[in-house]
Amino acid sequence: MTDKSRDTRPHPRVWTVEEANALVPRLTRLVGQQLLKASEIESRLKRLHGMGSSGLSAEELEAAPGDVEEVRQLKGELRERISLYEEGWREVQALGPVVKDPRVGLLDFYGRVDGKLVWLCWRYGEEAIEHYHDLDVGYSGRKPLTEDTRKRMLN
Repeated sequence: MTDKSRDTRPHPRVWTVEEANALVPRLTRLVGQQLLKASEIESRLKRLHGMGSSGLSAEELEAAPGDVEEVRQLKGELRERISLYEEGWREVQALGPVVKDPRVGLLDFYGRVDGKLVWLCWRYGEEAIEHYHDLDVGYSGRKPLTEDTRKRMLN
């Protein structure tokens, strides 16, 4: 039997809807920038592929001896943009949410309803966090944060 008083594992921060919603304007800006970066990376990857290079992995984005100068430059630019993209998601996560799907800007915060941990769910383009779902259920299982649900949220 485990002595819970000695449990040294970090516990997730549990957010209120109000606390998480206070971040939505900043998250909207940051996630919007991330989606733009992703689009720019994808565009350059397609261009690189059109130049006869199928380099999609980090190793394949390193300049190769047979690369023409334009390909070398494009690979270098892609490496830099990918690094900035990864850094951007770390910045988002440092604010507290868990990035669930970076392709669409889907973020979750830990919340509590009826004493049970849940995900407070936000997707880029939404003005506020208005949905939640169980920890083991994905986006398709989102439920609205009704007035009744909000009353049952305990922190």
